Amino acid sequence: MGKIKKGVNCSVIGCNERALHSLSIDKVQEAIRTIGLKLNIKTSRRVYLCEKHYKEIKKQLKRMKKVEKWKHGLPFT
Repeated sequence: MGKIKKGVNCSVIGCNERALHSLSIDKVQEAIRTIGLKLNIKTSRRVYLCEKHYKEIKKQLKRMKKVEKWKHGLPFT
């Protein structure tokens, strides 16, 4: 049984909603900094996010991926 099923809260400081998604801290670290979210994590390798914050990070990751493709001259598909 994972932490989300056990009822862990969102890792964003000030958010007390229940987490629905878990992402690797390595993959989302730059997106989190860009958005300006402050996380409440100590030694965890995972970030637990509620639906609202997950959507924000997902949108930012999509923008960042599009910019990277643009830099390398690849199509936007």
